[in-house]
Amino acid sequence: MRKRVVSMWFPNLPSDRVVRAGALNGDDTGPFVVTHHAKNTDRIYCLNNAAAAQGLHRDMGFSDARAYCPDLQSCPADPIADARFLHMLARWGKRYCPWVGVDGSDGLLLNIAGSAHLFGGEDAMLNDMRHRLTHAGVQGRVAVADTRGAAWALTHFGQRAQGEDIAHLPVAALRLDTKTDATLQRLGLRNISDLIALPRATIARRFGPDVVLRLDQATGARDEDISPLKDAPNYGVRMTLPDPIGLSGDVMAGAERLLERLCAKLKDQDMGARKLQLHLRRVDQGAQIVELRLAAPMRDAARILPLFERGVDEVDAGYGIDQIRLTAIQVEPLPKAQITHGVATRTQGIDDLITRIGNRIGLDNIHRFLPADSHIPERSFQIAAAAYSRAEGAWAALRPRPLQLFAPEPIAGAGARPPQHFRWRRMALTVGHATGPERIAPEWWLADDNWRSGLRDYWKVDTVQGRRLWLYYTPQNPGWFVQGEFA
Repeated sequence: MRKRVVSMWFPNLPSDRVVRAGALNGDDTGPFVVTHHAKNTDRIYCLNNAAAAQGLHRDMGFSDARAYCPDLQSCPADPIADARFLHMLARWGKRYCPWVGVDGSDGLLLNIAGSAHLFGGEDAMLNDMRHRLTHAGVQGRVAVADTRGAAWALTHFGQRAQGEDIAHLPVAALRLDTKTDATLQRLGLRNISDLIALPRATIARRFGPDVVLRLDQATGARDEDISPLKDAPNYGVRMTLPDPIGLSGDVMAGAERLLERLCAKLKDQDMGARKLQLHLRRVDQGAQIVELRLAAPMRDAARILPLFERGVDEVDAGYGIDQIRLTAIQVEPLPKAQITHGVATRTQGIDDLITRIGNRIGLDNIHRFLPADSHIPERSFQIAAAAYSRAEGAWAALRPRPLQLFAPEPIAGAGARPPQHFRWRRMALTVGHATGPERIAPEWWLADDNWRSGLRDYWKVDTVQGRRLWLYYTPQNPGWFVQGEFA
């Protein structure tokens, strides 16, 4: 069977992705560019047809582009998001054939040998591709040829009415680098036909083997493979039972066998499960689902199995369960690592505890405090979900900080030293010992209404009644406040 290769080229892939995501403010049909920082300035990385009609072009300075087009909209480039969008288009391309590969950062290759007749022939298939891309808002050029090189040349340099002949196309259509292309054109070799007319030995001697290789790949003298995208691994296992079961112990025994198989799959891929679903099918065609969200990626069956007990105990088996399916619906990379046994045991115990509590109240409701690089008390820490963060170790504090920190509460007092007697939260307190002051200045580069009063002089106050408070005084607008309490 003759190989037939379809080349898809998406010249405006980054801008099409942004427009499809609805990230623009206002009219999405106006001039729009995607920018990136290069050569010490922001430059145009990609642009739509409306921007090209205004005289803009790629690698143009963004400030110059705004001068030409004052109503120009822009968005920063995101190569990672562009790659995800291209892989999404590759999955869509599998509707036409199972052999789909990525061509660079803005193209696809499809081997449609044996599948074109399912769509009424090659012309009907290509027209369907163009129609669906246009309907989806993606600008693309599509061409088919016997070789990968010829198909690529037709999408980038050819026209639909010219057929599959590439001899009239410029030498740049052979996927040559810019320097080689310029050298060939200076010597008068502007089209592929000019290059074909030369002896092969002369081409190899004067221009190197790469030119001969690209020419042979385009004409079919040398084969060029298409590497298809790998299917995403399926992290799911199931078990069909000969007789229905209903006891929790039996369900846990089946889950244990499935967990061992699933964890073996995860280990082969260096992945760990974050979210698991245990699907229990009953004989009456009903289903019970036990979902387990883990505080850290895991692939240890012995640790995961006890975490299912609470959910399995609440299952209504009905007249019996005849099939069990276990699926890891969310996974994360979990590479092998050399760790100390004692540290690993403590970390695993905390993760298991967070998992048990989180499956009752929600993992997002369990928080941990992490240190932040700021001398402002309110900004010296940040709150993060415990399941999606790691402990940072010991906190570095140059001066003692209160165990409990709250919003400033005013108290009566005069002068720059703490008042000897004051009332706080309906308590009459007497100062026994005061340590300070510690002057903290506001961070002028951040806007914070709480610090608009300026400097603060903090004091550590031990009261006769046993309270150990953290007070501060504001010199610019004299006043005393309580902001924390020590243990």
